[in-house]
Amino acid sequence: MRRFWLVFSQAVTVLLAAYFVVATLKPEWLGRNAPIGGNQGVALVEAPAPASGPPPPGSFRLAAQRASAAVVSINTSKAPERHPQANDPWFRFFFGDQGGQTQAGLGSGVIISPDGYILTNNHVVEGADEIEVVLNDSRRARGKVIGTDPDTDLAILKISLDRLPVIALGNSDSLQVGDQVLAIGNPFGVGQTVTSGIVSALGRNQLGINTFENFIQTDAAINPGNSGGALVDVSGQLMGINTAIYSRSGGSMGIGFAIPVSTAKLVLDGIVKEGVVRRGWIGVEPADLSPELMETFSVKAKRGVLITGVLQNGPAAQAGIRPGDVIVDVGDKQIANVSELLSSVAALKPGRSANFRLQRRDETVELSVTPGLRPRPPRLQQR
Repeated sequence: MRRFWLVFSQAVTVLLAAYFVVATLKPEWLGRNAPIGGNQGVALVEAPAPASGPPPPGSFRLAAQRASAAVVSINTSKAPERHPQANDPWFRFFFGDQGGQTQAGLGSGVIISPDGYILTNNHVVEGADEIEVVLNDSRRARGKVIGTDPDTDLAILKISLDRLPVIALGNSDSLQVGDQVLAIGNPFGVGQTVTSGIVSALGRNQLGINTFENFIQTDAAINPGNSGGALVDVSGQLMGINTAIYSRSGGSMGIGFAIPVSTAKLVLDGIVKEGVVRRGWIGVEPADLSPELMETFSVKAKRGVLITGVLQNGPAAQAGIRPGDVIVDVGDKQIANVSELLSSVAALKPGRSANFRLQRRDETVELSVTPGLRPRPPRLQQR
């Protein structure tokens, strides 16, 4: 009996050892999906690999891909201002070296031509001694300022590289409130970033940002470093140049402003062809209609801009415009406020006559006005 139990225990031991070996090395032989013990895995259900084809509904992938290659980062540097007596040995002995540090800036831009022309904001490159343009494919080039237009806060740069990606220019006049848009730029220097939103408003003005304001307002996130970047539609076409944000903290609060591409085209054409933007000017003092002014000047017009003063011998005076007249149309464009009048007159070619429709008391008057060249206002010294 003792010998029987000894053989039985040895057989059980061998069988258990074989079971553990098989369970560890070949669990499938036992009908199990994973090894026993601490190395047991987790059964996962994975989605099938996506087939190549169009993006899913609601995706902005194609628009971002089309536009992103033409959006660049702009790095600027400005030499520090030296004290007038910095070279005086006695001054340096008492006050040390007052050389200061080089000032660096960051912004974005958009390549709009295979020839290397880049649209950006004037405040991105203003006062810069050196400008470096970094493409999305990591190529770098030195940027040359072709011209600037502080009145619209736009600037034109040029780089010398081949095989440049170019963005397609859209029709910003066709935008409507609620249209989806993307903002592309280099916020805070983290690298190219795409944000989405909608057109919140059109024709924003009287913000005190530029002389000529006709902004597209969007809630697409725009942050420092996005200035000069692209605002594009869902087809990847350029609709505006991101310019400013409303913020109390320095970050995006969902209120951003972009310059329409229609304005940018006019600035580009003027700078490239003539080196400067030539704007029309008629020499009047305009004011928005108000009950007090309408009573003072006996105005009965319901729409337009009241002329409260006319420059002697100016284009408006020579054409017959008088104080108390209300300008209701410039060419084929209706005028509702001072900002629209300013923009419409500025868009006229100096020396080329245009039709003005006025309301003078009870009668409608049509005049042909030949605008002059708008004088450039004196620039204030930057502090």
